[in-house]
Amino acid sequence: MTVFVNNYSDLLLSVKFSYSSENVEKIKTISGRKWIQSDKIWCIPNNKESVNNLKRLFKRHKLVFINSLMENYNEEILNVIKKELSIRNYSTKTIKAYVNHVKNFLQFCNKDFKEINNDDIKSYLLKHIDAGKSSVYIDQTISALGFLFKEVYNSKDFKFDIKRPKRERKLPNILSKEEVANIIWNIDNLKHKALIMLIYSAGLRISEAVRIKIEDIDSKRNLIYVRSAKGKKDRYTILSKAALEIIREYYKKYKPAIWLFEGQNREAHITERTIQRVFDKAVIKAGIRKKVTVHTLRHSFATHLLESGIDLRYIQELLGHERSTTTEIYTHVSEKDFSRIQSPLDRIMNDKIIL
Repeated sequence: MTVFVNNYSDLLLSVKFSYSSENVEKIKTISGRKWIQSDKIWCIPNNKESVNNLKRLFKRHKLVFINSLMENYNEEILNVIKKELSIRNYSTKTIKAYVNHVKNFLQFCNKDFKEINNDDIKSYLLKHIDAGKSSVYIDQTISALGFLFKEVYNSKDFKFDIKRPKRERKLPNILSKEEVANIIWNIDNLKHKALIMLIYSAGLRISEAVRIKIEDIDSKRNLIYVRSAKGKKDRYTILSKAALEIIREYYKKYKPAIWLFEGQNREAHITERTIQRVFDKAVIKAGIRKKVTVHTLRHSFATHLLESGIDLRYIQELLGHERSTTTEIYTHVSEKDFSRIQSPLDRIMNDKIIL
């Protein structure tokens, strides 16, 4: 038998169950319960004491809380996890991602929070795996739910035990230097061109580039100060002479006040979405058919540095990678070593071997 619990009013919860004299006697023991004749439904006071008594009488696993009621409980949980993440100085982007993961999970379960178990979590993850979500997405979901159950609501009755998926080893798409140049030449707006050039020339993440302030450009030392990057870490990266030239030209024309690249509202920076749209249009105009995003410029920056002989440790510092293994992926897409290897087909053709 299933017992359905829903909001009836601000003060009452409705309780629906299969009729039996035993069930009626159970609900009659709850203080403040009443039978609503017009709707032919039992109601109990909307408070924790009544809900706990309901769980005790009908067994927790038989209770199903309808969405409207669950939303109240879920909102409380989301507020707690958001507050805890903020206290621990997680980035705004991470907080938003974790809260969304937890919110979607709670909506999927649609059951009392204390009744959630590892099987519920596995079912939720399997749903996303079947939907084709990447291992990175699944990994972040596990991190968010792990934070919820291990850091915020660490209960002796429930041990969070979920193994992380094996990550796919996908190599990033890389633009050639000629392709990067074609993209830049196909951007007419001076502000947008300056920003795209800056991203490629310094290996910036798009989130870092849009948040650059005027004071972060150190033209005397040819450096850019990147504030609160991924992992809340500051770093310096290089400022190219070509990028500095166009930034100076842009600055004279637009005269930004705080943010180097202002949005429509001058008090806010340009949005990441705007820059992605600009980049996508330029890629199409340049006739490039590779599947690329603004982030591809960062990958291309690192690969081109590696191909020109720059030590991997310096590239790691410029990119702000915590682990060297993250940077080592560019050794797999670099043409530096492959260029010395001659294909056997070329040797065959050069030797004029007749097939």
